[in-house]
Amino acid sequence: MSDSASGCTEPRTALTEAEVEALVSGICFKTGPPRTLGVEVEWLVHELRDPRLPVTPERLEAAYAALRTVPLGSALTVEPGGQLELSSPPAASLMECVGTVSADLAAVRAVLARQGLRLVGLGHDPWHPPRRFLRERRYDALEASLDRGGPAGRRMMCTSASVQVCVDAGHEEPGPLGHVRRWWLAHQLGPVLVAAFANSPLLAGRPTGWLSTRQLLWTEIGPGRAGAPPLDDAPHTAWARHVLDAPVMCVRRADGPWEVPDGLSFREWVRTGAPRPPTKEDLDYHLTTLFPPVRPRGHLELRMIDEQPGDDGWIVPLAVTAALFDDPAAAESAYRAVKPLAERDLPRPAPHNPLWMTAARSGLADPELREAAIACFLAALEALPRLGATDEVVRAVRGHLDRYVLKGRCPADDLLDRLRGPRPSRPRPRPTGPGPFAHGKDIRT
Repeated sequence: MSDSASGCTEPRTALTEAEVEALVSGICFKTGPPRTLGVEVEWLVHELRDPRLPVTPERLEAAYAALRTVPLGSALTVEPGGQLELSSPPAASLMECVGTVSADLAAVRAVLARQGLRLVGLGHDPWHPPRRFLRERRYDALEASLDRGGPAGRRMMCTSASVQVCVDAGHEEPGPLGHVRRWWLAHQLGPVLVAAFANSPLLAGRPTGWLSTRQLLWTEIGPGRAGAPPLDDAPHTAWARHVLDAPVMCVRRADGPWEVPDGLSFREWVRTGAPRPPTKEDLDYHLTTLFPPVRPRGHLELRMIDEQPGDDGWIVPLAVTAALFDDPAAAESAYRAVKPLAERDLPRPAPHNPLWMTAARSGLADPELREAAIACFLAALEALPRLGATDEVVRAVRGHLDRYVLKGRCPADDLLDRLRGPRPSRPRPRPTGPGPFAHGKDIRT
């Protein structure tokens, strides 16, 4: 969500619909051999002495001023509610990505600890109501636009956090590493990742009935702003059509508040030219205001994973996703594992369909999601050594499989257990593949 945008510019050359379609294809899908990987990790920032105490804006500002003096390999940005995000540079390997972000997080944690603050790995703040920290015209406009649909928008802006994995779009040619297959896989693997890593079951200290409340919030924001296009057309075509039909968040101006139109699609803006003709700069900005679960930005940004507990919990979804996308054998296994789930997508695109809703509500209690998750984790474990993963990373993935996936659980179940006492484990399915795995380290918030 922390898409910084260029400053407001005066209108230049107006666009046609054909130009929009061509620009979107060129901007959003850069095909070629998958070579790089990235991750964006968002964190809630809480009081070190008691996470239920609110952190004042003044303390956050002082902490972030101190952080801005620290040299980091990743880009550090602040979300509207004061959440902190680190965005890795494109990495040539999984371990390069892990190394860069781990070092940056260690530096950030040291600075925050001196300020009496800490990073907390949760997909949604379980205690605090949404409160804007950043006062910028972009977020004023986004808040006004989202408020028309209810309270979910403010919570998404101010109290949510995620692990966003970025993979290359893929080859132009067909095959397991082709961009058409990777686009499809990202959307079909999405609910498996939601279910396996759900970590946001609480709101205002009480269970919401959803294991990923964060994913529920995205669903409530609506398909125009936070939905995916149908998967019944080529990725370039489907996304360009979606961009044109999506609502315009704002019409920027050099001075004063930005106009927040109600119900104006970008296609209608192009056709009518009112309140002024849109330009390429407006299209670039419009693309940053769309938050589908899979966002094409030249690469594919997978946005559906809750932030994970512990200092290193984020490494597991990064490693699993990297293996399932960038190792051809694992990609083929993942494709076969999630293909039977596709019929449950109907009749709506992600995340507003029964499969995604079940993943967010019930996690791996759903037998088909659990079966697919087991197959995907096993495929990832086989692939990770081929991608150069260290034994420590492999053990962490094995630990998540053994502690959660094989038992039909997710990190949200741990939070609920601590709140109301342990519940019996769900029936453990019989996995196919290697024998029992040793537990990984006990990762806690």
